[in-house]
Amino acid sequence: MGSQRAPEGCPASWRAWVGNGLGLAGRSRRSSRQFKAEIVELCQRGDRTIGQVAKDFDLTETAVREWVKQAELDAGDRSDGLTSDEPSWRSCAGRIGGCVRTW
Repeated sequence: MGSQRAPEGCPASWRAWVGNGLGLAGRSRRSSRQFKAEIVELCQRGDRTIGQVAKDFDLTETAVREWVKQAELDAGDRSDGLTSDEPSWRSCAGRIGGCVRTW
């Protein structure tokens, strides 16, 4: 258990975490914005696939793909979804108990 090593290219902020013997599985399921940004950066470098990065950090490939997609939407590199600043129907439903149909 205590012999885990940080994956190659691991952000410095996560080397200590892996070195404590808990690995990355001990962290909260809801990852921090900083962690997501670091994972997206590793994916966008192009030297590893999204699948490799996900495996190295014990994440699901689907989650990492969603993080990369959201980062690209926020940067204006794609337009097939909402940016983080745009409200979604999900947040609307959580605040007012449901959304009103407008059609």
